[in-house]
Amino acid sequence: MNITVAVVLALVSIAAYAVAAATQHRVASANGLGLRRLLTNSAWWASNAANATGAALHVAALKYGPLTLVQCLGALTVVAAVPLAARGAGRRVGRGEWHGIALTLAGFAALLPLTTSGDDSSGVLTTPAALAVAVTASLVVPLALSIRTSTGHTLALAAASGVVSGTGSALTQTVLHADSLLTWQTALVAAPAVALAVIGLLLSQTAYTGGLGAPLATLTIANPLAASAIGLTLLGERIHGGLPGTALALTGTALAARGILLLARPSTSFPATDNADTPAAHGLVCTAPTPRPTAAFHRHPHLSGVTELEGRAL
Repeated sequence: MNITVAVVLALVSIAAYAVAAATQHRVASANGLGLRRLLTNSAWWASNAANATGAALHVAALKYGPLTLVQCLGALTVVAAVPLAARGAGRRVGRGEWHGIALTLAGFAALLPLTTSGDDSSGVLTTPAALAVAVTASLVVPLALSIRTSTGHTLALAAASGVVSGTGSALTQTVLHADSLLTWQTALVAAPAVALAVIGLLLSQTAYTGGLGAPLATLTIANPLAASAIGLTLLGERIHGGLPGTALALTGTALAARGILLLARPSTSFPATDNADTPAAHGLVCTAPTPRPTAAFHRHPHLSGVTELEGRAL
């Protein structure tokens, strides 16, 4: 593995996703932009190209860096998208947004030097382990669907999307490190990776029908947490520094989570359009790399406004 290459690829991927999110929001907010006009809109196609580029770069980062690190960096897409979206809307970034950005960056700055591959880390799950985590992750879907309260249902769907998407990234990394892509063992891992990516995308789209801020924050936090759990327990990844390092990592995680929650507040989300025939109303403004051949493996993250960056199933 090469941490430097992984970080560079992940950061460029973040920039691509952020540009795509801001552009898609602008397109979705255009009054009178229906489905037919959408297909002839160059900005919409450009945003999809940026999304696909981000997905490809994210997958490449998974090949060179630890799963935990790459997935955590992916959450920074929210940070990059906020100022871009504000500029596109002709407004300044608010004080609360800057506060959220600062906390998120501080949190990930604390995590970056602590997360690395252990000596026994290969970045590859065994076939039985891959199938086991895929089945385990899929169990959260019926659990989320069983919750009936409006708010609880929305947040459960967002959390489930983050879990299955983060798991899909772990399986994707295993496929990338396989000795050969043309073996039945690789196919057994690739199939659930694609399935989890699609499920994650559908769950995120459904979750955002119940609101933007809370589902966005839930999904953005759940995704790297699920991936980190797999990386630290099954892939031999570890946190440097013993107990002090673990304490710093937990502090960084808390800061980043708080920052994401601030950025996902309704006041920092983009206004929804009242036009029922807009692309967003038809679910066409979602990012479908995340899953994304990369789109099939990735997610996160799916939507309107900043939330589009989570439409990709990474």
